Amino acid sequence: MSESVRELIIIGGGPAGYTAALYAARANLDPLVIEGFQWGGQLMITSDVENYPGYVEGVLGPEMMKDFRRQAERFGAEYISDDVTRVHFSERPFRVYIGDDEYRSQAVIVATGANARQLGLDSERGLQGRGVSYCAVCDAAFFREKEVVVVGGGDSAMEEATFLTKFADKVTVVHRREDFRASPIMLDRARANDKIDWVTNAVVDEVVGENAVTAVRTRDVNTDELAEISADGLFVAIGHDPNTELFGGQLEMDEQGYLITHDGTATNVEGVFAAGDVVDHTYRQAITAAGMGSMAALDAERWLTAQEGHPYEALTAPRDPAPA
Repeated sequence: MSESVRELIIIGGGPAGYTAALYAARANLDPLVIEGFQWGGQLMITSDVENYPGYVEGVLGPEMMKDFRRQAERFGAEYISDDVTRVHFSERPFRVYIGDDEYRSQAVIVATGANARQLGLDSERGLQGRGVSYCAVCDAAFFREKEVVVVGGGDSAMEEATFLTKFADKVTVVHRREDFRASPIMLDRARANDKIDWVTNAVVDEVVGENAVTAVRTRDVNTDELAEISADGLFVAIGHDPNTELFGGQLEMDEQGYLITHDGTATNVEGVFAAGDVVDHTYRQAITAAGMGSMAALDAERWLTAQEGHPYEALTAPRDPAPA
């Protein structure tokens, strides 16, 4: 057990967690960031990022996350690249565990993110970032005048398919049933778009390509007949799962498992805040996650100020970086 009680622990290492760490470190809160084995979040399986301000020529997703991480570290943020196994939020100081190791803090920011559901194909994993995407808003511009496939039957899939028609010449929606879960208005809008084709009663059997996607092989769910759709990209739009299993019975969640916040980023447990895709099931962008991370750090600092008399001005005051 760590003998000391820290002021702040941040759980999660993506845009929200690292931005919260930057703000908190500059506020002299000396945050401990338990970033997980697979730190960096969804950006680690993203190739080119061209829509984040400041990166004029674009940047690789993993490189951007390394930049975020280094910037917070420059001001004194401390990292543990391991996964939290359980938490105790019933009393303060809060307790966060990695196996048998216990870490205690007065405040916690949860920034554990969400994972896009995948098809579970080896070929899908092999071509992630090389034509396989989970975010049309992020990657549609890379498919100008190309042909793409969208997998899914809900509102997200319809929204992704419709958005992609602004760039791609042809979008094919593949869905395992005749009926769609999408709302009638979203489905009607997609059906009215003459750039969208439909393949129903089919699932993706394989993503074809060596260094980039060249086709998507489908299998008819009734006949097992295989067919191939020429495509430059595959967008998987079958939902996201927030990483909130750790907090069941302690933090309030909606029916989809996303954490519920109020008054900014506060959860139902006083002193515990949440930011990024673990809260946001609407935008799911790096920039919105980063913005929420800064909000969580500001909210945590305000709360600690009220509890312990910390100078709130520390958040905006200049601070020298930590020694190299």
